[in-house]
Amino acid sequence: MGVPEIDILQFKLFQGFSGLSHGVFSRSGGVSQGAFDSLNVGLKSGDDPSAVAENRRRMLAEMGTRQAVFLHQVHGADIHVLKEGDISPTPLAADGVVTDGPGVCLVIQVADCQAVLLFDPHKQVIANVHSGWRGSVHNIIGNCLEVMTRQFGCRPEHILAGISPSLGPCCGEFVNYQEEIPQALWAYKEPDRPYFDFWKISRDQLMAQGVKKDHIEIMEICTQCRSDLFYSYRKEHITGRFAASIALCQPGKAG
Repeated sequence: MGVPEIDILQFKLFQGFSGLSHGVFSRSGGVSQGAFDSLNVGLKSGDDPSAVAENRRRMLAEMGTRQAVFLHQVHGADIHVLKEGDISPTPLAADGVVTDGPGVCLVIQVADCQAVLLFDPHKQVIANVHSGWRGSVHNIIGNCLEVMTRQFGCRPEHILAGISPSLGPCCGEFVNYQEEIPQALWAYKEPDRPYFDFWKISRDQLMAQGVKKDHIEIMEICTQCRSDLFYSYRKEHITGRFAASIALCQPGKAG
């Protein structure tokens, strides 16, 4: 059998911008084995670190960059502002990162949570956000947009947003929702079942900050339903993490 090819999904909204590179990577095309088969980029998943390192190298090669920021994701609401030359070998504890610097790949690692990729083509600013249900409760998306506006002068109506494959409304069951999810979000629950639509929650959090509806693209692929393509913690428990990545290209390099 041959080596499986790396499979990358892209947002239509982001295509056509020559200075932008992005991709949502499926679980195929890597070297991890067993429960982590095969393009696992999560170091804390229990996988062989050498396999994860090779998977990350392959992912970055596809993105066309050698530098990357992998956050220590803690299901909080902190956003890291990445300045030129500000790449630490120790992952920072944050769940979002924003930069206007070229040549650095911003990576979010997920296995049911959402990666929300943001791009302002006017200011040439990018961001990547890790938003699970706790992130939705904290409105980390709104927090990231405020950082982009305050520190980079972005205007929300210019920002494009892409929401990765993640837990869909078909599988978004929260039996303890009355203790976990604030009542303000109960409107996104099915009338007769404790199933929530976090895709709509994220869309509405984006729009509440001024992002246009037609500037939002949701891939609408449920990771639990399609664990053959993407890692799903709910489905598999012991599993890897797939990468959602975005980078501004170095001058002279097309995305």
